[in-house]
Amino acid sequence: MIEETVSAKYNALSVSELCRMCGVSRSGYYSYLAGKEGRAEREERDRADFELIMAAYRYRGYDKGARGLHMRLLRMGVLMNVKKIRRLMDKYGMKCPIRKADPYRRMAKALRTNAVADNLVKREFSEKGPRAVLLTDITYIPFRGGSLYLSVIKDGCTREILSYVLSESLEVDLVLRTVELLFERHSFAPDSKVMIHSDQGCHYTSAAFRKLISDKGLRQSMSRKGNCWDNAPQESFFGHMKQEIGDRIKGKKTFEEVQDVIDDWMDYYNNDRPQWSLEKLTPNEYYTKLKEQNNTISAQKNEL
Repeated sequence: MIEETVSAKYNALSVSELCRMCGVSRSGYYSYLAGKEGRAEREERDRADFELIMAAYRYRGYDKGARGLHMRLLRMGVLMNVKKIRRLMDKYGMKCPIRKADPYRRMAKALRTNAVADNLVKREFSEKGPRAVLLTDITYIPFRGGSLYLSVIKDGCTREILSYVLSESLEVDLVLRTVELLFERHSFAPDSKVMIHSDQGCHYTSAAFRKLISDKGLRQSMSRKGNCWDNAPQESFFGHMKQEIGDRIKGKKTFEEVQDVIDDWMDYYNNDRPQWSLEKLTPNEYYTKLKEQNNTISAQKNEL
């Protein structure tokens, strides 16, 4: 305002008088003028960096938070720290949606039975290495005023989704088919003592499920009653998934269309969605790295 007034054709006021009227110092005014070009340059750089952030955000069409954007930018050959990403998101009004609670948790609690296994995992999801602790759970997917149900088995160490089944019903066959698919797609050593960890829902306490995993050589583990932290990685996975696919499922008219959305996101999650806690690698990349490290260690032991 001072600058415009000083430049006006018929202005009779001095800079000192205008500064006094506006409540700013004369030196502050001249400092502002001196930094004008620098501010314009910073604004231009911010805008260019925000365009890169938007390109990362739009990758495959899924929502991403600041850390997800940082890791996607790294894969684009751009190094931008998380603090800067958050600053630019705030500056330009870019927000990541907040995840909502999963009402299926209440259903599982209500259907719990007495055939409960011990909590063998004890929140040690990754310490035993890949393919040692398998996490499983069911969540609901809102669809045409009702729900579809998704059963998932996840590697507690690498965070990979090893098998999943989408169904229109909550019959126990949902979880049985998920286990069958797990063994169709992956192999486990007979003496590996792999644990499969779940909540205390009726599907996992059913006789059919307990017999199936016993026949497959898996050890059953269950979260403690009312303790969501005992299966936290699985809970977190469902939260992120729903946040990122919710808008894509809206308007879908058939089960097959929803299945396509789920299939695409599972592929994105395993192969194209790096995670901070996995050394900024995707789940499949992290598994490959651990497997190579284990093979190297085994070869060195054999040489000795």
